[in-house]
Amino acid sequence: MEKRIAVLPGDGIGPEVIGEAVKVLRRVAEVYGHKFEFVYAPVGGCAIDECGEPYPESTHQVCCSSDAVLFGSIGDPKYDNNPAAKVRPEQGLLKMRKSLGLYANLRPVEPFDTLLDKSPLKEERIKGASLMIVRELTGGLYFGEPRGRSEKGDVAFDTCVYSKSEIERIARKAFELAIIRKGRVTLVDKANVLATSRLWRETVTQMYENEYKEKVCKATGEKLKLDFLFVDNAAMQLVTAPASFDVVLTENLFGDILSDQASVITGSIGLLPSASIGDGVGLYEPIHGSFPQAKGKNIANPVATILSAAMMLEISFGLLEEAEAIRRACKEAVGKKVVTPDIAVAGENNYGTTEVGDFITGMIY
Repeated sequence: MEKRIAVLPGDGIGPEVIGEAVKVLRRVAEVYGHKFEFVYAPVGGCAIDECGEPYPESTHQVCCSSDAVLFGSIGDPKYDNNPAAKVRPEQGLLKMRKSLGLYANLRPVEPFDTLLDKSPLKEERIKGASLMIVRELTGGLYFGEPRGRSEKGDVAFDTCVYSKSEIERIARKAFELAIIRKGRVTLVDKANVLATSRLWRETVTQMYENEYKEKVCKATGEKLKLDFLFVDNAAMQLVTAPASFDVVLTENLFGDILSDQASVITGSIGLLPSASIGDGVGLYEPIHGSFPQAKGKNIANPVATILSAAMMLEISFGLLEEAEAIRRACKEAVGKKVVTPDIAVAGENNYGTTEVGDFITGMIY
């Protein structure tokens, strides 16, 4: 198989963790007889420095002409600490998602058995947890208009907007995932307060009744189930009973917050991959940010990015065996404690970003 992969390292630790993922993908290509072409392009703060835009048209063209996009991270303190900045790295990420039609963000959360003690949550609470957060990615407060500030600057406003068609397409992704997982979708909203949430609940309920109520989960043999939680209750349940969830469906802002909250289940945000998909090219990235404090120190955890590459092989390329080989290699590294300082045991050896990447690469054969 021959595939063209757009590689967008981005800012901070992005280039370091992306480098390890590319290393692993090259090994996969070698072992399984594939050919992966990697085409690099700037995005985020480095793109602003280079050409004044966080998501240049040239980068967009590279993405559109590729079979998948592997993305690192964006963000830089010089923009974070300047509230008056007109152009920001994060604008590049939002523009990229919108331009590529990436409306569905998939974030699997499943703790490694050997790292249960690294989570701040009690082991009995997280054992057996395996959930998928399905976040709508191109609507809501992050994109709604109008937005801005008053002439005096003492009032600011954002608008949350959703259409029925936007909700239907993301809900369909959630229901289809539930069919191949554990058979339950939980819609997280704030329907007791927000008009947009009431549209979400109404639309998802109609879809379930008309299309999915009689569908059967492949794993359990039982019919699909749909339930609902207000977002504040969901936030509580996520840390008190994470194993009770299967597929969590929610809007953009809620999904952004809840998926980061869910990272504590695994013990490190550096372990969680994600996929952003739509009707065209898919984008794969770790859920963590650019972590500028760790830049150049060889301490960033590359596992989330490497697992994101595994999601790319599975979802965009249909290479299930190869994706599983990467996941197996990551589990081997974690099991043998070849890990970066964020999840290392006190008093034992800490491995650097490149050493962890080398070990995982060597476990693919």
